[in-house]
Amino acid sequence: MSRTNFDTLLEAGCHFGHLKRKWNPAMAPYIFMERNGIHILDLHKTVAKLDEAAEAMKQIAKSGKKILFVATKKQAKQIVADKATSVNMPYVIERWPGGMLTNFPTIRKAVKKMANIDKLTADGTFGNLSKREILQITRQRAKLEKNLGSIADLTRLPAALFVVDVLKEQISVREANRLGIPVFGIVDTNSNPDNIDFVIPANDDASKSIEVILDVCCAAIAEGIEERKAEKVDAEAAAEQEDQPVKRGRRSGKAREDEEVAETPAEEEAFEAPAEEAEEAEAE
Repeated sequence: MSRTNFDTLLEAGCHFGHLKRKWNPAMAPYIFMERNGIHILDLHKTVAKLDEAAEAMKQIAKSGKKILFVATKKQAKQIVADKATSVNMPYVIERWPGGMLTNFPTIRKAVKKMANIDKLTADGTFGNLSKREILQITRQRAKLEKNLGSIADLTRLPAALFVVDVLKEQISVREANRLGIPVFGIVDTNSNPDNIDFVIPANDDASKSIEVILDVCCAAIAEGIEERKAEKVDAEAAAEQEDQPVKRGRRSGKAREDEEVAETPAEEEAFEAPAEEAEEAEAE
């Protein structure tokens, strides 16, 4: 069953493309028609591609890996931040730090620096510094938080990248392509879909359009996370059931030992009684 429908995408304005003179010919398969000098996207293809992308994202989330959301354009920032936070995924909504994927260890050092500043604040070392030093460190912390705060929990390279405007975020797309990281992208008529693994042809400028598509993708991710939790619970239950028969066997073995110990004195008495009778007979 489809995760969304034609009417929902139509109401959100996902079908509006750019001006005809700004189009990229590689997007021709996804264009339905031209009207008043503006290209109109084929929403039937958008529905199919969105379902395909959502299913792939669900499988990534189910395997316990992270998907990095990237959107630095004004109308998408807050939407992406809210949706990514709801499914506990990292995101970049400020300037893309160059080399974030290809030079990931350096980015991790900057994140660790932020954690060290927090540690200084917690253990009271700040009190021994001068006002000027405290001001400099506070400013540095605020800058790091603004640019890297949302990826503080990203300890390794993400399993996939979700990009809202592939033309604006072309640096992040190039880095992901170089490292072989799959890219999910909302691709408008002015963008090149060739470098995108999972193309979602839709309007990437309208906030309503971005929100509708992100709702579908984040719902799929949430499903994957829930399935992963359910499988983990089932695996733990199965492991406990396997352990229980072993424990019962041990207890029954111990019980048998106790029975043997209990039977031994009775057997000794049974052997001793005939011996005493024989001695009495000899004495008579």
